[in-house]
Amino acid sequence: MSGSLPLLKDPIAEARRQWQDHGWGDAADGMAAVTALMRAQQILLGRIEAVLKPHGLSFARYELLALLSFTRTGSLPMAKASARLQVHPTSVTSAVNRLERAGLVRRVAHPTDGRATLVQISSEGRAVVLAATKDLNAAVFTNTGFTGEEVDVLIETLGRFRRQAGDFDENARRDEY
Repeated sequence: MSGSLPLLKDPIAEARRQWQDHGWGDAADGMAAVTALMRAQQILLGRIEAVLKPHGLSFARYELLALLSFTRTGSLPMAKASARLQVHPTSVTSAVNRLERAGLVRRVAHPTDGRATLVQISSEGRAVVLAATKDLNAAVFTNTGFTGEEVDVLIETLGRFRRQAGDFDENARRDEY
């Protein structure tokens, strides 16, 4: 809640207490953990979106530009971009539409697959994503609000959770990424 005063009491701690008082003690810790994660995500996304707004980007569009900027050719099939970003193809299409209108990407025919369309970053897109990345690194990624040790624990804990949830398979062949 940017711009408003902080609450005097932690509403998640209060919800946890209420869960316990209502006989759901076995689920109270899990509810509090999940709710805290979701709230932390909202806070971090708000910070990220504030940094990206002057660049004319949302986080979804930034992620697509960053992904394209990391490829050897600056382009990917739209389906592959969707898979790597772990979003529905319509979300990639929407992001590409907005980025294309801004001149940051373009659609091009796939050179060997007539059914596929490539999304390719433009030189302006490269400049925008580089500037946005510098700002994100300075304002958010190097200043997360967590200590270095906490970041390490979060990466390990959330990585294990995601792997167990089937989010990725570290035993997959390298070329499948």
